[in-house]
Amino acid sequence: MLETSARLLALLSLLQTRREWSGKELAERLDITTRTVRRDIDKLRELGYPVDANVGARGGYRLGAGAEMPPLLLDDQEVLAVALGLDAVTTGAVADMAEASAGALAKLRQVMPSRLQHRLDALRIEAIPREAPSSAVPAERLTDIATACHRNERLRFDYRRNDGEESRREVEPFRLVRNGNRWYLVGFDLARDAWRSFRVDRMDPKIPTGPRFTPREPPEGGAAAFVARGLGAVQQQATARVRVHLPLDEVAPMIHHYWGALESGGENSCEVTVYSTSLTSIARWMHAFGADFTVIEPDELRVELGAVAEYHDQVADRYRRAMSARP
Repeated sequence: MLETSARLLALLSLLQTRREWSGKELAERLDITTRTVRRDIDKLRELGYPVDANVGARGGYRLGAGAEMPPLLLDDQEVLAVALGLDAVTTGAVADMAEASAGALAKLRQVMPSRLQHRLDALRIEAIPREAPSSAVPAERLTDIATACHRNERLRFDYRRNDGEESRREVEPFRLVRNGNRWYLVGFDLARDAWRSFRVDRMDPKIPTGPRFTPREPPEGGAAAFVARGLGAVQQQATARVRVHLPLDEVAPMIHHYWGALESGGENSCEVTVYSTSLTSIARWMHAFGADFTVIEPDELRVELGAVAEYHDQVADRYRRAMSARP
């Protein structure tokens, strides 16, 4: 059986891993009686930890929110995960968190056991210095938007579209979504009576927020799926059909649903539908198949192939054959 001080630390660690524990579950995990659990809970309260208790058949214990943040009890892997995450913040999608991240990492490293300091030093990676991406947004803006989502409060903001057009929007905000270095807000646009996604770096939120609203049924699949579908539509603005002169079973592993679809084929060739933001983009990476190909449609793709062939000698012959071949 653990000594009292070690047992209290183990109890505190368990309370931090789950929202609620029953007295019986805690007793079994710590190999003590439920009476000892109650006494240890009282001792944690005396030390200033706000442990809430619910009575009844489904009663249990949980660590409440206190005036001060209690020391976190993390295992070795969790400590390293937090440290590496803080170290990566400076190259992320939030524009003004580098100083706060460095400060938090310094505090964490100060209390690390030496074995973890050595492991963290071994994992140190040097990053090429670069400016924050243009899509990075201030932490305060993210906090304001996230708060409006949480409180179900209407959000008004000025919005700048990709073509530079500006407009005033009013939405019922639902969720923030991050895709790489870009943040998106998914919300119900009241003027358009439909779900929309907005790039946060193009938003200028107006505070205070508007009145509260009753949440609607979220878009199918949730916020992340909604944004992904929207991005997919952008990626499919240009479409081409080509015949790749390779067996179907060799081409199939190369096709990703994000940018193409395998239509039909046989032992010597197969037809592929390719889509991207432009025909120029499609022409530039048709060489990835590593084989001759024939353009089925549109004819405009042949013009783009010719432009690529002018500047890339390694694919020039193949592209010129594709330009002259007819389906």
